[in-house]
Amino acid sequence: MKTDALILDVDGTLWDTTELVKDAWMLAAADEGVSVEISADDLKNYFGKPMDEIARLVFPEESEEARERIMERGERYEEEVLESSTRDVSYPGVVKTIKELSEYIDICVVSNCQAGYIELACKKLGITDVIHDHECYGDHGKYKAENIRLVAERNGYKAPVYIGDIQGDCDAAHEAGIKFIHAAYGFGKVNDADAVINSFEELKELLEYE
Repeated sequence: MKTDALILDVDGTLWDTTELVKDAWMLAAADEGVSVEISADDLKNYFGKPMDEIARLVFPEESEEARERIMERGERYEEEVLESSTRDVSYPGVVKTIKELSEYIDICVVSNCQAGYIELACKKLGITDVIHDHECYGDHGKYKAENIRLVAERNGYKAPVYIGDIQGDCDAAHEAGIKFIHAAYGFGKVNDADAVINSFEELKELLEYE
């Protein structure tokens, strides 16, 4: 597959933080007087969606105002947990492959996450210095397709490729007019990917640089 830039999803593509995040969100809910059980598997089904949609799924009985308070607190706790954790939650080969590929091609990140999450992920993975650009829902309230298009346009990419793990990632890439590679080791199944990888390292054999 010929490309002049890689645009990466985060959760389910670069790492799996669901075990850490579920505890942070449950603690935030408890602080707001809400009792809820959240599992890592629940989060795997929700990650990739915009944060407001996740809040509706996790806390369907709460008001919009209560969901906002819980999610704001949960995001703070989530960042604290991820910042302090010493666990390696990255998928095999992700960090090494990104650093190798960055010598030949621009690598960017686009996610539906909260503001600051991409920066934290890159810091924890040790890849901040090789990420060329990034955008997320939390920064401007724009959804994934629009942010993919924004990153591509402002960097002048002609044939970027988006790499993600769920159908929503695929739909966003195609809506943005670019090809999609399914990270099949991640959280979801995809029906119409342009290519599939079963490990992140397979990108090295799949890509041809323009």
